[in-house]
Amino acid sequence: MSYHIQPGTNSPLGSHFDGHGTNFAIFSAHAEAVELCLFDASGMEEVQRMELPTFQDDVFCGYVPNLSPGALYGYRCHGRYEPKNGLRFNPHKLLLDPYARQLTGKLTHHERHYDYEQGKEAGVMNMDKRDSSAVMPKCIVAEEPSNLPAYQPPHGRHEMVIYEMHVKGYSQLNSRIKTELRGTYEAVASDESIAHLKELGITAVELLPVHASSAEPFLRDKEMENYWGYNQYHYFALNPSYADQDALNELRHVTQRLHKAGIQVIIDVVYNHTAEGGEYGPSTSFRGIDNLSYYALDPRNLASYWNHSGCGNTLNLSHPRVLQLVMDSLRYLVEKVGVDGFRFDLATSLGRDDETKFSARHAFFSCLKQDPVLSKVLLIAEPWDIGPEGYQLGNFPDDWYEWNDQFRDVVRRFWRGDKSMAPDFAKRMHGSSDLFGDRGRSPYVSLNFITAHDGFTMHDLVSYSERHNQANGEDSQDGHSANFSANHGVEGETNDRGINRLRLQQKKNLLASLLLAQGTPMLLAGDEVSNSQDGNNNAYCQDNEIGWINWNKDQEADLTGFISMLIQLRQHHPLINRPTLPHGLTVSDKTGLTDISWIRSDGNLMTPDDWEDSDLQCFAMMLAATQDPLSPSHGDKSCSLDDAIIFIFNQSNQNHGFLLPKHNGNWGIDFDTAETEHSDRQQAVSGSSIEVSAHSFVMCSYSHSDE
Repeated sequence: MSYHIQPGTNSPLGSHFDGHGTNFAIFSAHAEAVELCLFDASGMEEVQRMELPTFQDDVFCGYVPNLSPGALYGYRCHGRYEPKNGLRFNPHKLLLDPYARQLTGKLTHHERHYDYEQGKEAGVMNMDKRDSSAVMPKCIVAEEPSNLPAYQPPHGRHEMVIYEMHVKGYSQLNSRIKTELRGTYEAVASDESIAHLKELGITAVELLPVHASSAEPFLRDKEMENYWGYNQYHYFALNPSYADQDALNELRHVTQRLHKAGIQVIIDVVYNHTAEGGEYGPSTSFRGIDNLSYYALDPRNLASYWNHSGCGNTLNLSHPRVLQLVMDSLRYLVEKVGVDGFRFDLATSLGRDDETKFSARHAFFSCLKQDPVLSKVLLIAEPWDIGPEGYQLGNFPDDWYEWNDQFRDVVRRFWRGDKSMAPDFAKRMHGSSDLFGDRGRSPYVSLNFITAHDGFTMHDLVSYSERHNQANGEDSQDGHSANFSANHGVEGETNDRGINRLRLQQKKNLLASLLLAQGTPMLLAGDEVSNSQDGNNNAYCQDNEIGWINWNKDQEADLTGFISMLIQLRQHHPLINRPTLPHGLTVSDKTGLTDISWIRSDGNLMTPDDWEDSDLQCFAMMLAATQDPLSPSHGDKSCSLDDAIIFIFNQSNQNHGFLLPKHNGNWGIDFDTAETEHSDRQQAVSGSSIEVSAHSFVMCSYSHSDE
C-alpha cells in the first residue's frame, strides 16, 4: 500500500494516531529537510520515503492518512555535514524518533551506525555513505495509553524507606518467584516480592534505569553488557529485555500492584548524557537530528562535547526543546506508567547553564516547580557530576532529596574504627544539618545510604579491604578506590566463626545507623540476605551471578528480621523520624530534657573538649519529646510515645560501662547489636548503667514517671 503525505501540525511531537491517520512531528532547528521512512512488518525493507512538508517553529511535520498503529518508521535528516561546525547531518543513517513510544528490538553495536568513515587518521571525519536501516531498530506508531490515577501514599514523606533494586538482578535467582517471571518487571510486583517488601517495611522501591539502553562499544568488544542500564538511547521506550511481551503495560501493572500494597515506585533516570557518546560515537538519533541543539558542545571546538558525565557527551538542557523533551519524558512516566518519583543520575549536569556553573535556579528546576504534574512527585538528586564544580551536595532546591555520600563515607569510617570520626558521625546521625539546615530544609531531604548499586554490597563492605573487579577486564582499576571497608582479619569469605561473628555485628551497626538516623534511609536490595558480589565494587557490566542477588545465603547471614525490626522501631517511635530537625534548643516541661543532646559514657553532656578528642569511641545521642504527646502524622495508634530515646555507639574493640542519664522513670533496652537474638519485647534496665559491648550499637527508650 502506498501512502501520501499532507501538511501536518507541529504539536505534539512524535507520531500520534487520531483514528484516521498519523501525524508526525520532529524538532530540528538546523536540518534542511526531514524524510519519513516507512518499513514493512519485518522492519527490514524500507517501502516508502516521504519528505515532511511542513516546517513551523523548528518542527518538521506531516500527516499520513490511513496510517494506523503498528506501522514501523524512522527518519533521515538532510543538511550540512560539517563536524568541525557541529553539524552531523547524514541522510544515509536511519534515525530514531526521540518521541517514539515503542521500538522494535534493541539497539546493538554496528559499524554502520557511525556517520563518518572509520579507520581514517585522527581528526579526519568524512561522511560514511553506507545505509544503516537494516541494523537499526524501528519506531512503532503506537496508540497512547490512558492516564493512570495519581497515587496517594499512606505515609508521610518523612516516613519513607527506600529499597534500591535492579529489575533483573533482584529476581533472577530468587527461587520463591515463578520461573517465568524471574528477571522481569512483573517479578518486582509478584506476590512473593510484595510479601518480602512488606515484611521488611519498605515504603518505596527505586528501580535502576528502565529506559532503552545499549552497551558501549568497548564493552561489546569484550562481549559484555551495560547491565545497570545507564547508557540510554531513548527517553520514552522502555527496556524490552525485562518484559515478556509489552514493556509499557507490564511496568504499568507493576506500579499499580505496588501502589495497592502501599509502596511507591521511583525510577532512576539518565538525562545527563546519551548512548551516542563523544564525537567518535554512533549516530542513531539526537546527533543526526540536530547535534548543535541536543548536546552541549565546546564553543572553542564545535566538533567536541562537554563531557560532565564521563560518558562522552552532555545533554543540553539549556535549549528549550531539549528541556521540553526531558519534561515530556518525565510526565509520560508519571501519567502513563504510574511512577511516583525520580532519582536523577549525575543531576548537577541538569542545572548547568555553561561549562562551569551550576544553579538551583536553572530553567530545569523552575519548570519542575511549576509543572502541575511533576511538582507533586518525589525528586531525588545524585548531586554531582565530573565537570568543574561538579560536587553540589546541599545546593539543590529545597524540596529535592539528595543522595548524601558524606553519610555513606562517615558512617563507614566510624564503624571501621577510624580516629576523629565522632563529630562527623554525630552530624550525619543528626540529619546532616550542616549540609541541609541553613535554609531550614526538612531532615528527610538527606537521602542517607551506606551501600548502593555503585560500590560494595553491605556484606562485601565488611569482608574485603580491596576491590576485586578482575571480571570487568580492567585490571581492577575501575570502581571506587576509597571504599572505607575492612575485612576484619581475612580477605573475602572465611569459615572463621569469630571473624564472621564480628562481620555480622558490623553489618548490624551499619544498618542501625542507616535506618535510625534523621533523614530518609535507602537500603540496597540483597543486603538483607548478605548478598555478595565477590568483592566487585563496580558490577555495571556483570549481567550474571556476580550482579544478581544470591537469595540462598545461610540463615546466620540473613538480616531480614533485624532490618524489619529497625524499620518498625523507626516507624513506631516518632522521635526517630521527626519531620523537622531538633537543635537542642527546646526543653520538655515534663522531663527537663532538650530535644537532642549528646551524652558521654559517664552520663554527662559532651563538652567541646570531648568532641576534639581523637580517641573518642563511645558516646550517645539522646532524643527527647518536648511536646506531649509527640504523635506520628498518620495517627498510628501502635506508636510508642516515649519521653526519650538514646542511641549508644561503641566503635572500640573494648566493652564500656555506660551510665544512663538519671531521671524519674524507666529505661529499657530495645536492641543491642552484640546480641545474636533480638526480641520484640523491651528489656528493662536494672540499675543506672549498662554494659556496652565492643563494636556495638545499643538503643534504649525512656518513659517518665511522675512519682
